[in-house]
Amino acid sequence: MSQSAANKPFNGLLEANSAIFRALLSVTAAGILVKVIATVKEIGVAAFFGRSDAMDAFLAAVLIPNLLVNLIAESMNQALVPTLIRVREHEGKESAQRLLSSSMLWLCCLLVSVSLLMAAFTPVFFPVIASSFAPAKLALAERMFYALLPTVVLGGIATNCTAVLNSLDRFALPALAPVAVPITIIAMVTALSARCGIWALVYSSVLGTLLQALIVAVNMHVHGYRFSLRWHGSTAAVREVGRHYATVLLSGVIASSGLLVDQSMAAWLPAGSVSALAYANRFVGVILTLMAGAISTAVVPSFSRMVANGDWSGCRATMRHWVRLTLLVSTPLAIALIVGARLLIRLTLQHGAFGPADTDVVTGVLAMYAVQIPFTVSSRVYYRLIVSLRRTDLIVYCGIVNLVLDVALNLLLMHWFGVAGIALATSLWTVSTFLFLRYWARRLLAERLLAAA
Repeated sequence: MSQSAANKPFNGLLEANSAIFRALLSVTAAGILVKVIATVKEIGVAAFFGRSDAMDAFLAAVLIPNLLVNLIAESMNQALVPTLIRVREHEGKESAQRLLSSSMLWLCCLLVSVSLLMAAFTPVFFPVIASSFAPAKLALAERMFYALLPTVVLGGIATNCTAVLNSLDRFALPALAPVAVPITIIAMVTALSARCGIWALVYSSVLGTLLQALIVAVNMHVHGYRFSLRWHGSTAAVREVGRHYATVLLSGVIASSGLLVDQSMAAWLPAGSVSALAYANRFVGVILTLMAGAISTAVVPSFSRMVANGDWSGCRATMRHWVRLTLLVSTPLAIALIVGARLLIRLTLQHGAFGPADTDVVTGVLAMYAVQIPFTVSSRVYYRLIVSLRRTDLIVYCGIVNLVLDVALNLLLMHWFGVAGIALATSLWTVSTFLFLRYWARRLLAERLLAAA
């Protein structure tokens, strides 16, 4: 074997890891800016509304639109991007554009249909997820939910365009685009809260999401993919996306059910528990978005190309490298957040309507939530590899296990620790997720390496 041939696998792996590292830096840097501004927004919202009934109603109202965007659009992205990359590499740009146009049309129709369905059945399911709300509080939550439904379509479009840009190794601007939402909220809540109350938060959420969608859609067009809603027929690529979308969507439904369970069970506890859960989760969400979100975004193009070209040894080496690195970085951050939880809450949220008693409650919730950080971050590498390998059925099985664990652990731990027990239950099932995905990612690669030998 020649020296150049011997070095080829090493050079390919080095190039892939360098590409992932550059993407990770871009997404993380942009994400830090977005999260700093989002944190300023949270501080302002807490000062204006505290743990009030109006804030509880808003959080209940915004929960389902956010879940629908994450569920429907993100599921489409996971089903679409590996196929889109393969089609672009092997069949050309125009074939990829046709696949994208058909998929976007499909996505938008689904988002609109689900939004209308949710609107029709609001009187049925809202009393279930907010069972402890007084009648006036429940009615307010329902009205805000109707007003927030446009964010389902707008947020879904923004998410899809962002994933397409990432498939082209464009990461910085798409990662910056979400800053439109907190900036709009800060401006409108400051200007209109005295006149509109909690509705200023609703109106600004819709407008900010519209601005985000416009930013990424225009950027996608600039980089070669048109925003087009046109059906090009049931091609083999479209059918492939459809098959995997069904399983990823089902896994997302199961995972999202866990979030609804947490919110609903928190509503059984004393008033303000839903808000406490949400405020604490915001801080953990900063780290998970910056780390889990960034690594998840960064590895997708490289894993998809390796799978498309049958580079199984490259997949295994890349997987091992990034799992170890994410564990090394995320574990100290989790420990620091647990130790400094009280100080962080006191410095950032204890203002205006948010008092010392609120700090006591949210501190315990935050410490329990922080346990999940290293397991969630590192498991995203396994998750993205399994999706790229097109074993999306395994994600469904993992979700079923997690949902059962979530309910059981909530029932057990909330009696001992109150709302903090719900946060601890979430952290414990992330450990189960890590172990499940680790086992299957390693097994699938071992099978493919053996078949290629």
